[in-house]
Amino acid sequence: MNAPIIDPLQGDFPEVIEEYLEHGVMKCIAFNRRGTLLAAGCSDGSCVIWDFETRGIAKVLRDKECVAAITSVCWSKYGHRILVSAADKSLTLWDVLKGEKITRIVLQQTPLQARLHPGSSTPSLCLACPLSSAPMIVDLSTGSTSILPIAVPDVANGIAPSSRNKYSDGTPPFTPTAACFNKYGDLVYVGNSKGEILVIDHKSNQIRALVPVSGAAVIKNIVFSRNGQYLLTNSNDRTIRIYDNLLPLKNGLEALVDIEKGIAEPNGIEKMKMVGSKCLALFREFQDSITKMHWKAPCFSGDGEWVIAGSASKGEHKIYIWDRAGYLVKILEGPKEALIDLAWHPVHPIIVSVSLTGWVYIWAKDYTENWSAFAPDFKELEENEEYVEREDEFDLNTETEKVKESNINEDEEVDIVAVDKDAFSDSDMSQEELCFLPAIPCPDVPERQGKCVGSSSKLMDRNHSGSPLSEEAMQNGQAANHASSPLEVKVCLCDS
Repeated sequence: MNAPIIDPLQGDFPEVIEEYLEHGVMKCIAFNRRGTLLAAGCSDGSCVIWDFETRGIAKVLRDKECVAAITSVCWSKYGHRILVSAADKSLTLWDVLKGEKITRIVLQQTPLQARLHPGSSTPSLCLACPLSSAPMIVDLSTGSTSILPIAVPDVANGIAPSSRNKYSDGTPPFTPTAACFNKYGDLVYVGNSKGEILVIDHKSNQIRALVPVSGAAVIKNIVFSRNGQYLLTNSNDRTIRIYDNLLPLKNGLEALVDIEKGIAEPNGIEKMKMVGSKCLALFREFQDSITKMHWKAPCFSGDGEWVIAGSASKGEHKIYIWDRAGYLVKILEGPKEALIDLAWHPVHPIIVSVSLTGWVYIWAKDYTENWSAFAPDFKELEENEEYVEREDEFDLNTETEKVKESNINEDEEVDIVAVDKDAFSDSDMSQEELCFLPAIPCPDVPERQGKCVGSSSKLMDRNHSGSPLSEEAMQNGQAANHASSPLEVKVCLCDS
């Protein structure tokens, strides 16, 4: 597609299903920071990594000790590590390039979600949200855990009792449903069943601020935008809320401590609420006022301009897209299969959704070319017309024709090696980022008597991801080379 001839007035969001990916039964997905690789956790305990440019499988991470379904996958900042949580209560850290397991830890509860610390290139800390206990900080190098507080204690100084490396007796009074790091990982934002957002210093295990959510409903999801400026919550009252992050992106903990010092009175919970009002400010609320449906897997677009969420209704694969101002701009309707996970591409207007059957659908924009939008003197013709040229239209007048001199220095060397930073990147240029995985060719199928079957280089044996278009082409006897699979098969019939 030629970018210069695309109409800029079209919305920058996906519209149609471009193709789908198929490999076992996939349950959860996550892009790396650049959007070049897509990791998907499967029901058999494996994690498949797709090359999103070619739509082919680049690597499969499989642990013999894990046969339970994967509950979440998370990339490290520069893409060299992947953290996988599974239904067998395990957390597994992988080296992506080598395909080797770095460490495996078994918790006391099943982790529904696990997130690596975003401030390190080789993180050893992760935030795990178990099924029926408080979220915890897990040290992957030592295996120690630190359970985070889930409610403001009834003490004057507001410091939660320490529960490091041990679990509390019985069920916690307010079981949180979600937690996430801020952009640089110095603070943890926790949602609990009282409808409160707690801002926690995970190193000292202290609650620093409290933000009550209107309605006091259980918070099911909490996630930051890619740039760290907005926080999204999804509550049981069927409402998605967007908050402005008022703290600086870097050194947020230090700014939070300064805010606390500036507030002398009152103490306790009221002081935490005052501090919380200087941390987060409600920006927008999203809900379907007609159907009052619950939402699943809400998230931001890569640039934070759009908000998406899936319908939690059974048998519906609907994706709602709002702009940040709160207007519903599009409803994407997919197959009659429930939606279980969503992800927006970090750079391009592409949405990836996971259905209950384990297929991954790729939603892309249906581009319409509009030449006149960029060339006002360009006239689009509905049908062929006879053109009558002017008498002097192609005459060459050397006296009046002037050649514009170029200001380009032709002797200047062009740098084709350096990589420009993208608009939303906070990369440290001294760190090497893993964007692609090398393809490993497989041996050709040996020739057989009567016919010979040759196979060109391919990424994986079981990569049969196709689309209904390619399948229809094969049924019609046409050779289909679809973008969803790098597998190329050549078949020739020999004289028997």
